[in-house]
Amino acid sequence: MKRRQFLKGSVAASAFLAAPALVRAQTAPIKVGILHSLSGTMAISETTLKDVMLMLIEQQNRAGGLLGRPLEAVVVDPASDWPLFAEKARELIEKDQVAAVFGCWTSVSRKSVLPVFKELNNLLFYPVQYEGEESERNVFYTGAAPNQQAIPAVDYLMSEDGGGVERWVLAGTDYVYPRTTNKILEAYLKSRGVAPEDIMINYTPFGHSDWQTIVSDIKAFGSAGKKTAVVSTINGDANVPFYKELANQGISAEDIPVVAFSVGEEELAGLDTAPLVGHLAAWNYFMSVDTPENADFIAKWHAFIGDESRVTNDPMEAHYIGFNMWVKAVEKAGTTDPDAVIDAIVGVSVPNLTGGFSTMMPNRHITKPVLVGEIQENGQFSVVWETPGLVVGDAWSDYLPDSAKLISDWRAPMSCGNFNVELGRCGGA
Repeated sequence: MKRRQFLKGSVAASAFLAAPALVRAQTAPIKVGILHSLSGTMAISETTLKDVMLMLIEQQNRAGGLLGRPLEAVVVDPASDWPLFAEKARELIEKDQVAAVFGCWTSVSRKSVLPVFKELNNLLFYPVQYEGEESERNVFYTGAAPNQQAIPAVDYLMSEDGGGVERWVLAGTDYVYPRTTNKILEAYLKSRGVAPEDIMINYTPFGHSDWQTIVSDIKAFGSAGKKTAVVSTINGDANVPFYKELANQGISAEDIPVVAFSVGEEELAGLDTAPLVGHLAAWNYFMSVDTPENADFIAKWHAFIGDESRVTNDPMEAHYIGFNMWVKAVEKAGTTDPDAVIDAIVGVSVPNLTGGFSTMMPNRHITKPVLVGEIQENGQFSVVWETPGLVVGDAWSDYLPDSAKLISDWRAPMSCGNFNVELGRCGGA
């Protein structure tokens, strides 16, 4: 056999043998990581986020999958153990080879996984309100920044419609989100003329259950003759005994209203809501929102979960938005490659459930409306106030001196999450 004929035969044989492998690669499932606590103190909030991700993946597969391939959910349980979040994230990326991860609730869990996503260059879609002061290339923040939740809620309570509040209790779980959010809120309140003695700050550990003394202190603080409110960044199952103790001590919404940033429909499902009627929460979505998009989402959720009593909530909507943004960016890029998706996703707009469109901005945050809702006896919220339009998430607070100098823009040529406008360079303060 001549050399040329031999080479042709070898190439043809190699192509024949490689063809099945290529077909398998082109039709193999695209794996999607789900990183939410299904046990421990945060399971009360995070389990439903795992469920909604399974629903979204099932719906996408019914619509034909993505890039002609089915999606496959890979679920892990980091069990409310913050270092375990990092281990499970690494497992999802290295062992399971997921294309993207949807997960985390607390900021300490998100901080735990950040080095993993940066090192391995994968994508995290984070669906929960947080303290800001961050903008990472590999993270997409689909929950609210402080200017999309905390500050508008305080503005509402200060207004005549919100009761003209003058004294403030900032009560939170002892970790990064409440501490940083309250640092921002304290600075904001002082900028609005609130005296230091009219601000009380208190922190408790995760899972805290004995609220008698703290609630007594809140009651005493609110008896000074000025309208008082509690701004709550209490997370997880500690909310159950907190609200029970408020009721036990006869504190009603008329006396000292509580506005919560981590209590939604899912958390209220485990409470006797009768004594809580009138207390508030600030979110970007409530199940009670009356739009065709929301009605369709709720119907599909109930059909998927098989339980008409199961509620929806704000972080579920954030996953709905983030997942659809990822799908649209993958379709635009023609690949699940993280770098290509990162380039494609800025400017992507998808429907939210309040009747508008949310857009991914260059700082990795999205546009969202802000709603304040009042707790009803049925565990739902009645919207009492909302912003007139969408609010762009601000990665860096204007009320902290070092942060006020920073902007985030991940587009070229800046390609930076913390550009200092005074120094004219990337790298923060």
